[in-house]
Amino acid sequence: MSVHMIEDLIEGSIRLLDKHFPAEDRRVRDRISALYRFQDIFDCSFTHFRVMEVLLKRGFTYRVPLTDHPEYPRRQTYFDALTEFTALAPIEDDEDPSGWLDQGYVDPPHLYCDAGTTLWTRLVESGRLPAEPAQRIPLVDVVRDVVTAAETDGDIELIALWHAMGWDMLVGSGYVDDPRESPELAAIRSVAIRTEATTFALPEGYRPHAEYYEDDEIGTWWAGINSDWE
Repeated sequence: MSVHMIEDLIEGSIRLLDKHFPAEDRRVRDRISALYRFQDIFDCSFTHFRVMEVLLKRGFTYRVPLTDHPEYPRRQTYFDALTEFTALAPIEDDEDPSGWLDQGYVDPPHLYCDAGTTLWTRLVESGRLPAEPAQRIPLVDVVRDVVTAAETDGDIELIALWHAMGWDMLVGSGYVDDPRESPELAAIRSVAIRTEATTFALPEGYRPHAEYYEDDEIGTWWAGINSDWE
């Protein structure tokens, strides 16, 4: 799947969560975090500003005056000279590309930081931001919520794209003995089959052909092909 498709998928999923979860439900922030962790697996661009209004509303990102930065009094000349988007920490760890956001980023005249980062922690400790502990949510739980919302909206393509990722990609590093017994995976599969997203036309290579699942009982179950499991 192209990185542009991934970027669009994450953006669409965030907008769906924002639309279908109550405005005061702070769990959306944790789901957004899981979606961005997934996006970080791929060589995607920085896409926060596509949905910045949602990120700010849901408490995933905070925007404050640049003068609120803890280092501003000591480094005023540096901060005042910033005229374009600037990440305040360079990427130093190839295995953690999200690390470049850890110290916040500037889009003049504002300073931004994402919940859970080092800068966010410093601003919380200084009393400039509210402390709201984050919860780490498994991606598969988030995708279940997303495809459920997508079914309500009739967004079959988004369901198809998530389903085409494969159950193992949605589980990630989480252990599943038999995916057919996972309530979350079963719910995602049911939505995909019910909406016919399993056969929705996707670009070549985005979904394995039926022959790929030959002699793969779990694969045929996930794809909805000749499976005795419901």
